Amino acid sequence: MNFVEKFHSTFIDGDRWMYLVRGLGTTLLITLFAVILGMVLGFLIAIVRSTHDKTGKLGFLNVLARIYLTIIRGTPVVVQLLIIYFVIFASVNVGKTFVAVLAFGLNSAAYVAEIVRSGIMSIDNGQFEAGASLGMNYPKTMISIILPQAFKNILPALANECIVLLKETSVAGYIALTDLTKGGDIIRSQTYEAFLPLIAVAVIYLVMVMILSSLVSKLERRLAKSDRG
Repeated sequence: MNFVEKFHSTFIDGDRWMYLVRGLGTTLLITLFAVILGMVLGFLIAIVRSTHDKTGKLGFLNVLARIYLTIIRGTPVVVQLLIIYFVIFASVNVGKTFVAVLAFGLNSAAYVAEIVRSGIMSIDNGQFEAGASLGMNYPKTMISIILPQAFKNILPALANECIVLLKETSVAGYIALTDLTKGGDIIRSQTYEAFLPLIAVAVIYLVMVMILSSLVSKLERRLAKSDRG
């Protein structure tokens, strides 16, 4: 059997290529909402931790945040996914996509929090003093002066975290969710042909990562140009 015949029998027969299309849609859906959850929660945790570091306030919340970061960053994301699905929601009928978004979002939030916190802590304390001299309290200074500057500095790192998250969703199949990787595995199980479906999955991930990486590079160049200007 030549390559064309093997390609046809692997993907075209039985419309098996649709497993990849539907899986890609699921992967992108999970990634999108997990990024949103991770960014929102990550920023909140970063603000709590940086506020405690700079003012000594929010001590209890800071302890909770440190515990959360230690647990999430110290355990594999696939284990967190399995715990959320098979333990936390074991007796509750929830959608697998929701569980995946929650698991990957909570995992990403821990890394986003440290990225944002490092950006906030890199801003000179004189900026806080400038805010105070303008009659701003700490929250207003943080929102109006500190976060915009920190966000610009950490934007490339946040974009790279999105790329990492996209690749991490490849383990969603552990809860029988048909994402892109699982779609390729279903084709493999039906055709007993591993090379083509798995290579197809790898190529699709590679193309997506290359596109996102290109966008991040353009973003970094634009930010560098604006800094010079």
